[in-house]
Amino acid sequence: MQLIDGKATSACIKAEIAEEVRQVVADGGRPPHLVAILVGHDGGSETYVRNKVIACEECGFKSTLIRFEDDVTEDRLLQQVRELNKDDDVDGYIVQLPLPKHIDEQKIIMAIDYRKDVDGFHPVNVGRMAIGLPCFISATPLGILTLLRHYGIETSGKKCVILGRSNIVGKPMAQLMMQKQYGDSTVTVCHSRSKTLKDECRQADIIIAAIGQPNFVTADMVKEGAVVIDVGTTRVPDATRKSGFRLNGDVKFDEVAPKCSFITPVPGGVGPMTICSLMKNTLAAGKKEYYR
Repeated sequence: MQLIDGKATSACIKAEIAEEVRQVVADGGRPPHLVAILVGHDGGSETYVRNKVIACEECGFKSTLIRFEDDVTEDRLLQQVRELNKDDDVDGYIVQLPLPKHIDEQKIIMAIDYRKDVDGFHPVNVGRMAIGLPCFISATPLGILTLLRHYGIETSGKKCVILGRSNIVGKPMAQLMMQKQYGDSTVTVCHSRSKTLKDECRQADIIIAAIGQPNFVTADMVKEGAVVIDVGTTRVPDATRKSGFRLNGDVKFDEVAPKCSFITPVPGGVGPMTICSLMKNTLAAGKKEYYR
C-alpha cells in the first residue's frame, strides 16, 4: 500500500507556480490576482478561505478577501460580483459556498464572468469541460486528476466507481474520468439510492468517494489492489483535539488501506490539491490561457 501524499504534491506544484510568477514579474508583468468573497462565519469556509490566502502568498499571487455578514442581501452580493467582473485588475475570483439560504447560489454563479470563474462552476466552463474544450476545471476533480498522474496510476480502461453525484465533485469527476484525454476509464456513478452500490465498488479498480458520509466505504466494499481516493471532509467531534473536532473521510481508512495499492489520507490527501488546483486555475486566468 502506498499513501498518496497530497500535501507534498501540492507543495511541489505551488513551488513551480511561484517560479513561473517570479519570471513573469521579472519580465515586467504583474502577478495574478485572486479575490475571495466570504459570506458569514461558517467554520469550514473560514478555514478554507484562510488556506487559499496562504496559498496565494506561497505562489506569489496578489489576493483580496471581501467579507459580508450572513444577512447580506442577494442584490448586494450580485452588485459585488458585477464589480469584480468589470475590474481589469482581478484575474479570477471565487464566491465561497455554501451561501445563506436566502441567497440563490445558482443565480450568483450565473452572474460570474466565466472568464474569471476559477472555481469552474459556471455553466460555460462546465459545458466546455463536458465536451473536452479548454476551460477552468472544478478544483477538486482537477486535483484528483493531478494526483493520479503524479503517482503514475494507470486509469485507461480501468473500472472507476464514483460515489456521489454533486455538481462540485461527483458529476465533473465522472465526465473527466470517462474522457480520453483525462481518465479514459469505464465509469459508474453510485449514490445513496443505488441498489447495487457495494457490488459495483467490489469490482472497481479505482474508487473515488465523495458521498459525504464518514467511514462509508468499508473493507468489504474494496477489492485487493484497488486505488481509493477519499474526498470526504466531515467534521466529527473529538475531545482530544484543541479544536474539539477532527476531519473524517468517507473511507474507513484503517481497515481499507491494507487492501489498497494506493490510498489518500484525510487530511493531507485531496484537500491540499483542491487549493493547489485553484492556484493553477488562477495562474491560467492571469495568462488568459483559455479566454482572451
